[in-house]
Amino acid sequence: MEPLALQLRTLLPADAAEFQALRLRGLREAPAAFGSSYEEERDKPVEAVAERIATNRDGFILGGFEGVALVGVVGMQRERHLKHAHKMVLWGMYVEPDARGRGVGRKLVDEALRQAFARPGIRQVNLGVNAANAPALALYQAAGFTSFGLERGCMIVDDVLQDEVYMVCMRPGG
Repeated sequence: MEPLALQLRTLLPADAAEFQALRLRGLREAPAAFGSSYEEERDKPVEAVAERIATNRDGFILGGFEGVALVGVVGMQRERHLKHAHKMVLWGMYVEPDARGRGVGRKLVDEALRQAFARPGIRQVNLGVNAANAPALALYQAAGFTSFGLERGCMIVDDVLQDEVYMVCMRPGG
């Protein structure tokens, strides 16, 4: 597959409708890949999504754009408690099917890690990934994440227990 002419940037409140549409697509397409569900998020007003983007000072959502089309997203959120504030959590990773296999996910993760570790005090980034999602596990391992735990039956999707692998990426150089 041909690589995309991908542009990466932090999403703005004006991107809320496109972000929400892509997120809802991911929640419908791959419900086991997300802790949230389509049913929980489908009726969320775009204005509320825009407000969340506008007011989040301890995190960001990175978008991958092909031209004007949003084709991939990944979120980062700093832990809230003071004793955990050296950590960020990677969340909401999704690349639309037509853009997969072209390096979009890797570029999003690499840039999200770069931005996270550029923030004062951030020493590590954690994430959880469905244990059955081999492509995501491989992507995160290639980006420098290592697993540190497995939660059996982390969530139930369509009456099936789903296991979650927990992974960490430490800031380069300690």
